[in-house]
Order: sequence, then C-alpha cells, then structure tokens
Amino acid sequence: MTTGVRRRMGVEERRQQLIGVALELFSHRSPDDVSIDEIAAAAGISRPLVYHYFPGKLSLYEAALRRAADDLAQRFVEPHEGPLGSRLLRVMGRFFAFVDDHGPGFSALMRGGPAAGSSRANALIDEVRQAAYEQILKHIGIERPPARLALVVRSWVSLAESTALIWLDGREIPRAELELQLVHDFAALAAVSAAYDEEMAQILVRILADEPADGPFGVLVGRMAALIPGPA
Repeated sequence: MTTGVRRRMGVEERRQQLIGVALELFSHRSPDDVSIDEIAAAAGISRPLVYHYFPGKLSLYEAALRRAADDLAQRFVEPHEGPLGSRLLRVMGRFFAFVDDHGPGFSALMRGGPAAGSSRANALIDEVRQAAYEQILKHIGIERPPARLALVVRSWVSLAESTALIWLDGREIPRAELELQLVHDFAALAAVSAAYDEEMAQILVRILADEPADGPFGVLVGRMAALIPGPA
C-alpha cells in the first residue's frame, strides 16, 4: 500500500499556481471582494505562504493582470488571410469570449479595481490597447498609418472596450449580434473618415474590393441600402 505524498513546488511554479488561482477567482468576482485568505485556501496553502511569494494583494493582482493582459492581447492575433470583415469578426468573437469568461475581473480592470491608479496596472492596460491597435493595422496592411486611419483604429479599439463593459452590466444584446455590430462599427467609422479624406477613401475602396457580398461588410452595405427610401 502506498501513501500519497504532496509534491513540493518550486518558487516559480508556486507563483504561477497562485497567479492562476487568483485569476480564476477574479474571473467570477471583483478583485476587491477576493481576500488573500480565499486565494490561500483555493491554492491549498497558508496565508503567510502567499505573502512569501507576493508581498501583498496588489502585487498578486498585478501579476494576474499581466497574464490576463497577455491573453487578451493574443485575442487580436489573426492570420492575414481572407476578407478583413471576416477576420475582424473572428477577432471580436475571441475578444468577447475573454470578456464573457472574465467578466468581473475585466470590469474591475477597466473601471478601477485594487490596482486602479497604479502605474503598473495602467501600463498593462495601455499595452493591450496598443497591441490591439497594431494588430488591426497589420490586418489592413499599413505600417505607418495616416492620421485619420490611426484615429479610426484607436477609436474602434476604445469602442470595443466600452461596449464590452456596457454589455457586462446586463448582457441584454446577444453576444453574436454585438460582435457583428462592432465589425460594422469599424466599417462605419472608416466610411465617415473616407468622406472627409481622399487617402482614407482609397484605403476603404481597397478594403471593400476584397469583401464578398455575404461577408460582414457586404451585409452592412445591404442593410444600409435598405434604409434609403426609393424614388417616390
């Protein structure tokens, strides 16, 4: 007969375990409502041992935030194949899957949680926004965007973020509809900018040239056309 022996974890392995446990708890409740005692219990260790690896809840929160930020930034990575509208729709699907899975933690992060106001937390949030911005530009195929395109992309990233926060309050709109609407929002922002700038108009024409009629952008064009009254 053999008896089970608890394997002792190395320092980095234990740190990663605590980060994972904290992130899981933060995914279901606001980090403000999760105590060090709960994190210790979920990890199967004592409270003092948590402090051996992290000096306080803020440092553990920031470490969990680092992992979540890396995960979220990866949601915007997409093979550069096929029409842009379909690519953006897949990106939004992964983005909202993250938001759905980490609701309270995502909300606390963007609205202000235990790390609110810390330079580290703010830097991580900015990293995610910058990563999303750069990935969208890669999808469009432009490394050095003109000012209006940069504004469109940054505005859209902010819109996706704020839309996700509002959606979390009640989830009143089906997620799939909201994902498609945000792709349409990107096209609308680009179209308005194109109406004011010839360079943006050329970029938009190039994007739309590769879009099928049944793709996200094609669907938007059809819906908008249906709203325009015909001749009396």
